[in-house]
Amino acid sequence: MDYGSVRIGIAICDPDRILASPLCVHEVTQPDAGGYEVDEEYFRQIAKEERVSAWVVGLPIHCDGGESDKSVQARKFASWLMRVTELPTRLFDERFTTVAANQRIRQSKTTRKKTKKRIDAIAAQVLLESFMEACHYRDEIAGVAADEPAKESTNESLTD
Repeated sequence: MDYGSVRIGIAICDPDRILASPLCVHEVTQPDAGGYEVDEEYFRQIAKEERVSAWVVGLPIHCDGGESDKSVQARKFASWLMRVTELPTRLFDERFTTVAANQRIRQSKTTRKKTKKRIDAIAAQVLLESFMEACHYRDEIAGVAADEPAKESTNESLTD
């Protein structure tokens, strides 16, 4: 999932975890009044219909590895999603997924209006592909569990 406070891009993969595809973009019902939490049934229904076994939520990380307010929001969403769907949920570094999604869309012949509607789902697809590749490469589950606390960033000086 490419989490956003207004739109959430959702991608899905096959049971063998080989091919990822964009599924949809969910418009948050009440972005100004609690956001995604009123959409609890929507996410439960997707989990059921698509036979989801686990979730991967993009974690926005700065280029220097630090986290931001958006990271805190993504962590909160992932924890909530894990709780309401009772499915394992991982957070995975989403740096550059939107850039890669924009490149893919530019290469296709889609209208600007369709592009705006699909970019979050394509970003979720890129995220899921990166996650699956990292799992395969490392031979272990990539990312961090949604219920794992954020690491404290250290700003130690390089000089003594």
